[in-house]
Amino acid sequence: MHPLLNIAVKAARAAGQVIVRHADRLDTVTIQDKQPNDFVTEVDRMAEREIIRVIHRAYPGHAILAEESGTQGSHEEFQWVIDPLDGTTNYLHGIPQYAVSIALKQKGRLEHGVVYDPVKEELFAASRGAGATLNNRRIRVTQPRDMTGVLLGTGIPFREDQNLDYYLRTLSVLLPGTAGVRRAGAASLDLAYVAAGRLDGFWEIGLHEWDMAAGVLMVQEAGGLVSDLKGGPDYLATGNVVAAGPKVFKGMLQRLNPVVNRA
Repeated sequence: MHPLLNIAVKAARAAGQVIVRHADRLDTVTIQDKQPNDFVTEVDRMAEREIIRVIHRAYPGHAILAEESGTQGSHEEFQWVIDPLDGTTNYLHGIPQYAVSIALKQKGRLEHGVVYDPVKEELFAASRGAGATLNNRRIRVTQPRDMTGVLLGTGIPFREDQNLDYYLRTLSVLLPGTAGVRRAGAASLDLAYVAAGRLDGFWEIGLHEWDMAAGVLMVQEAGGLVSDLKGGPDYLATGNVVAAGPKVFKGMLQRLNPVVNRA
């Protein structure tokens, strides 16, 4: 394992311990609204501090982009992109579908990523050019011939600043002929599931970089393709993402094309 990836794994596991330790006493956890229906807890912040502590112990000069504390430092080469608890709403409701997501960008390019599910103790990891793994076993995207019978993952907009009508149009064109759509509530895990072949494809609008940075690298290293809804490379900037194996990816973009061009 690459030394930088090893630090990401160490940091993710440390954050996972914080998250699991507080899962059975959520009645004592302080909860705040970042905006309507978008929550942050002291557990998010503690987990984030633990991740940054591990990273800065090994690489004190590296820059950080973290969901709760924002941007720290301005290293010209290395920046860590951190979501300490992706799926906070699931966590608060006792739904065991949430994860720690950590990615490292080198000169603006994603190089390493970890998505860690502390409940199932599943560690998804990837390094550019070295493939993707689940608990140290190689994973690959599925290879359906077309959209028939595929299982897709998604995230449904819930904030007022998101375009629900636009999303529903994407759903209406992607759903027909598939085996269905799952909305599990943690984009990092959804992307990791695409990489592991548990989902055949995934799309969502309005994500943040920390929601998907590690997951999109995972999909790419597992043989999949990732783009924005127009088929372009601006998914980290726009927050709109499509991810799947090559043929499903092509099929999803073909179906999305008239919706995107009409928006």
